[in-house]
Amino acid sequence: MKVSVIGSGAWGTALSKVLQDKGHDVTMWGRDATHLERMRTQGLNDRYLAAAPLGPLWRLTPKLDQAVQGAQALVMAVPSHAFREVCQAIGSFSGWVISATKGVEHGSELTMTGILSETISGARPVALSGPTLAEEVLKGMPTAMVAAADQSHDASAVQEMFHLPHFRVYTSRDRLGVEYGGALKNVIALAAGVCAGLGLGYNSNAALVTRGMAEMRRIGIYLGGHVDTFSGLSGLGDLMVTCFSSLSRNRSFGERLGAGADLEALLRESVSVVEGYHAVRSVAAIIDKGKLEAPIHQEVYAMLYQGKPARQAMGDLLSREARKEDD
Repeated sequence: MKVSVIGSGAWGTALSKVLQDKGHDVTMWGRDATHLERMRTQGLNDRYLAAAPLGPLWRLTPKLDQAVQGAQALVMAVPSHAFREVCQAIGSFSGWVISATKGVEHGSELTMTGILSETISGARPVALSGPTLAEEVLKGMPTAMVAAADQSHDASAVQEMFHLPHFRVYTSRDRLGVEYGGALKNVIALAAGVCAGLGLGYNSNAALVTRGMAEMRRIGIYLGGHVDTFSGLSGLGDLMVTCFSSLSRNRSFGERLGAGADLEALLRESVSVVEGYHAVRSVAAIIDKGKLEAPIHQEVYAMLYQGKPARQAMGDLLSREARKEDD
């Protein structure tokens, strides 16, 4: 099958390698022609991934129309804040368009497949999400994901497209739940990183992540997700790897913030997009609209957008009144 991966960052590169291992004819698109040429000549994507060899190279192109033409499926792996722009540039495509981006658009509060449905006529949107660190996927380390679509046959087609012994893919019809789980866990990972940066210990980190899961479930159900989805790969699974791995961009960003680094400097220095930073702005609006109980998300928003000191934010979480666990 001819598959084009739209995005040449760490995740787009790792998924391209999986598709190539599966035997597909792969083309990768990226905006930066110089970066693509460097990848082509060196066999590495060392801008985003530590010197991990890519193996035999697939086709690389900076021309979006060239990447889309003749493809039977598109895999969208561009940052959430650029997602609509790239989709609008594609315009129309008859076939599966698979979102591998975890985010919620600010203003519309749409998931990425929601944007796909609005912007690419003829698209059959599928969400692909789960506990995946690009570095480990690129090295062929065992990984599991979930492909979610409104129609079971679309999810099954994407499952077959990617499934390998070291890259297991499950299916779901809860597209919204899968996407919201992937977006919300990035916010909790930022908080977990802050907790670590402040030196608050493992007990507090475990408590924060557990209560964060309760918030994810509460928000996700309000937005139309199914409760069980948040205990699966795209919810609990993704939450664990993102909150506890040193390879997680969101956790690492939060840890440096908690240790006292300047927020604006961190944002300038980040080579890869920290999706939790963008997601929490959208989620804060959703929380306000739904009058939802989500104090961790609210404190992360206060730290990132209202200048609240990290230690004060964590202190305010800890000083909340006692309550039942299932509240």
